[in-house]
Amino acid sequence: MKEQAVLERIREEMVSMPGHLGFYYKNLVTGREYGVGEEEIYSAASVIKFPLFLHILCECEKGKMSLDDLIETSEEDKVPGCGALYLFTGRVAADIRTLCRLMICISDNTATNRLIEHCGFEAIEECFAAMGLEKTRIRRLLFDAESAAKGVRNTISPKELGLLFERLYKGEFVSREVSDYALDVLLDQQIGHKLCGKLEDVAVAHKTGEDSGLSNDLGIVYADKPFVICFTGHGTDVYPWEDLMRRAAYDLYAANNE
Repeated sequence: MKEQAVLERIREEMVSMPGHLGFYYKNLVTGREYGVGEEEIYSAASVIKFPLFLHILCECEKGKMSLDDLIETSEEDKVPGCGALYLFTGRVAADIRTLCRLMICISDNTATNRLIEHCGFEAIEECFAAMGLEKTRIRRLLFDAESAAKGVRNTISPKELGLLFERLYKGEFVSREVSDYALDVLLDQQIGHKLCGKLEDVAVAHKTGEDSGLSNDLGIVYADKPFVICFTGHGTDVYPWEDLMRRAAYDLYAANNE
């Protein structure tokens, strides 16, 4: 199936599904863009860990912190859900490099909260603005029930993050070296049942996120013509939504390998 036909089919299926759904696509060779609700705001879930990771790399490049800096995590800091730190007994000391890999590769929630606290909300907001992120925001820690009850949420916008992935691919985020390091970590993503679900032995640099009635996956698929693909959705039926992600990534990969 040709690229345009796949994209039009994605739109048709999205229109028939419940919830607030977004999609952004960009062919990194031809420059072709396509989107559905791509500039709207969506609940972030764990995808917010991707721009947080890039913020940390920016701060390290400025000399404000180092990937070798140690951060301690106490029992009181630990939150459930994805990750490894929650399973450790007692205090855990780990460097920022390790915490970032835990946050991205296995979506560790405790590592994420410790990194947010280490960076500070104000510094994160300033850096996000410098990155060109207006709708993508970190407003609270993960598993902050009190803030969540008040309607405070972390948000993303698929095109904003898609353009960040493009900058990484082109080596334009800080430097080629920093961009490549970020992509190497994203390529080691261990949660692969969405975009990667039908793509065997295909490199995909991406970050996922999920919660009740919510599922996101955004990244780069390395076809002969690599492309950015971003799916964001909440208030939806997760099973068919994730099935669309799998089929769309597979069909667009096939279209870009012809």
